[in-house]
Amino acid sequence: MVHNAVQVHKARHEPWTVTMLYTGQDTMTGGRIKRAQSYLGNEPFMLTYGDGVSDINIPDLLASHKASGKTVTMTAVKPLGRFGALQLDGADNITSFMEKPQGDGAWINGGFFVCEPEVFDFIPAGDDVLFERAPLENLAAGGKLHAYKHTGFWRPMDTLRDKNELTALWKAGQAPWKIWD
Repeated sequence: MVHNAVQVHKARHEPWTVTMLYTGQDTMTGGRIKRAQSYLGNEPFMLTYGDGVSDINIPDLLASHKASGKTVTMTAVKPLGRFGALQLDGADNITSFMEKPQGDGAWINGGFFVCEPEVFDFIPAGDDVLFERAPLENLAAGGKLHAYKHTGFWRPMDTLRDKNELTALWKAGQAPWKIWD
């Protein structure tokens, strides 16, 4: 068995540089980001959790971030509702029904970010640091967190059900997130 090797199948060359960094199995999101600091240099960078897919317009996201002047831009999305919604009257009669409406209308963290190097000042060292807690909460409280509102396609892949739905879209050639050739 070969260890520490990367095997490339069906080589295709994109204008990207990919650096893989092992941060430890139990390291939380903030700890992972903090450990990448020395590899990122002193320039803005993008990050994603990698557990969602979207057709986000990256140039528009970057332009929104630059125009905001904030430390971090978080992509905000409105998830679909998972179940049909009922409207009930006082006698528990259903007065309207809508299958899988647009959630509750709240914007949520879509998991795609643009960050200035200053973000590292908000992330303490340690494996147990959650980026979504104190770092983002403190950025928001300090007026340094911007939202890029994405109204296009976005889906999480957190459950087997999510995976099966996204795989079915891919196999059917109907994957809205596939915006490359």
